Amino acid sequence: MKKQPQRTCMGCNAKKDKKELIRIVKSKDGDIQIDKTGKQNGRGAYICNDINCLEKLIKSKRLEKVFEMTISEEVYNNLRGVIIDKRG
Repeated sequence: MKKQPQRTCMGCNAKKDKKELIRIVKSKDGDIQIDKTGKQNGRGAYICNDINCLEKLIKSKRLEKVFEMTISEEVYNNLRGVIIDKRG
């Protein structure tokens, strides 16, 4: 059996299988997107499919530090939508 790649959630620092996490990508152009395929080019960051992890991520501004740029409220709202969609 093939071992699943592990990634760390930026909100709670828990290590989980890559497939269990939501990937956020910063492209070379500086665009921030939610990567549903897990294969887009660019710098990736991962977060649990949990609204609490997202709120911690926003409060700590950790995503802004990792991507070295200001993250718009629109990106966070898109993430909220994806997390709510997956839960519901």
